[in-house]
Amino acid sequence: MKESQYAELSVIGMKGCEEFASQVDYYLKEWRRHGGDESFLVNVDCPRFGTGEAKGLLHHSLRGHDLYIICDMFNHGVKYKMYGQEVPMSPDDHYADLKRIISAAMGKTRRITVIMPMLYEGRQHKRSGRESLDCAYMLQELVAMGVSNIITFDAHDPRVQNAIPLSGFDDVRPTYQMIKSLVKNVPDVVIDKEELMIISPDEGAMGRCMYFSSVLGLDIGMFYKRRNYSVVVNGRNPIEAHEYLGKDLTGKDVIIVDDMIASGESLIDVALQLKEKGAKRIFAFATFGLFTDGPEKFDKAHADGIIDKVFTTNLVYRRPELFSREWYVEVNMCKYVAYIVDTLNHDETLSELLNPVKRIHNLVDKHKKGHDTQIKMSFDN
Repeated sequence: MKESQYAELSVIGMKGCEEFASQVDYYLKEWRRHGGDESFLVNVDCPRFGTGEAKGLLHHSLRGHDLYIICDMFNHGVKYKMYGQEVPMSPDDHYADLKRIISAAMGKTRRITVIMPMLYEGRQHKRSGRESLDCAYMLQELVAMGVSNIITFDAHDPRVQNAIPLSGFDDVRPTYQMIKSLVKNVPDVVIDKEELMIISPDEGAMGRCMYFSSVLGLDIGMFYKRRNYSVVVNGRNPIEAHEYLGKDLTGKDVIIVDDMIASGESLIDVALQLKEKGAKRIFAFATFGLFTDGPEKFDKAHADGIIDKVFTTNLVYRRPELFSREWYVEVNMCKYVAYIVDTLNHDETLSELLNPVKRIHNLVDKHKKGHDTQIKMSFDN
């Protein structure tokens, strides 16, 4: 690693991100050979009054520092007291705390980068009627407060960055980490177009699915959602059916790729149709596993042989009960985030980190060689 830094490095893990930030800090210390208890982490707090009001508090000076703030807007596992009741933190609460900490820095830092894996209000990215544009306004507000760079993962619609065209915005995809986790946890998977296929659950996911299919050399199929636009349920038009477009699936493993799992209803419905069309094993890749209705639907889908594995990252809060599920696989992104922080702190380009094609090809070649060796050994025996 180069020693020339943009400025002294500091990392803040907001509430609910302490463990993630600690792992990022571990890698940074390893690479920079910091010994003992020396850490890049900054101690911050957002104490609250009994009414729920809060303030941001820094316990260290950040004058002249290159500051990286890691925040999870969707960590409902963090709670606070309000009028004697325990209240889970909402995305609005997390966002308000983020602004408090930025405000507490009082413009003394040399640069602030916000690492917000899942964008606050990222699904409210476009206007289709008399409604607010929350995500765009959030980006503009952070830039107005002095944030130089915003790093997110698998944005629901990366075009929202048009709201801040003169500021830094990087949309990162965990493609390499997902594929690496697949071959590690399903060693007999064959990455070949005759054996495996990429499936987009809707039109919006086609971009990320096309990337997977291109780098892996696989065919792609897609579903489109037929919605009932005459009614609104839970803030959205309900889906009446998923219609499939693509090649024959008989006897093939498939990977469904999406940005998030919310309730999981759409994913399970798509998986069920794929099974009916002859798919062998079904794996799901989702950057954010929210499981808003709990994991029980997936328990049943796995028991019924509909879904084999679900891969989600640790970029957002995961329900503790997920870790006991046979079908669930966590994809750890801490080392990758540490690479991003280290690279930016040295004012170097992120191009290679954001475009992992070579690493994916090397991984797939290594997996294929290992698979071919296993087949040869089985014939020899």
